[in-house]
Amino acid sequence: MSKKNKSQGSPLVYSTDPNYLPPTSEEIVETLDAASQPLRVILETKHRAGKTVTIVYGFIGSEEDMNVLGKLLKNHCGTGGSVKDGEIIIQGDHRQKVFQFLKQKGYSKAKL
Repeated sequence: MSKKNKSQGSPLVYSTDPNYLPPTSEEIVETLDAASQPLRVILETKHRAGKTVTIVYGFIGSEEDMNVLGKLLKNHCGTGGSVKDGEIIIQGDHRQKVFQFLKQKGYSKAKL
């Protein structure tokens, strides 16, 4: 027996309204310009087996733009990291490097 893929549509089974349009789950998120992004740079070791990471959070915009910024930061610091749950995670203590890079790129509201 094969399982049917039930994750394709909405939970709506039937509608009598001929003009009904199903809801769209994709929201278009507009990325703020660099000068108005309220970014925060912090250092954290919680739940990481004692490893230190630098976290940049507060980015307002699309996931794609956040991935681009994360890649630029990882390249600038010369280390690994990831982008998930609305945060850019850089391995190691790179607060000053990240902060200076963000200021240089025009993120004037960035804070340590």
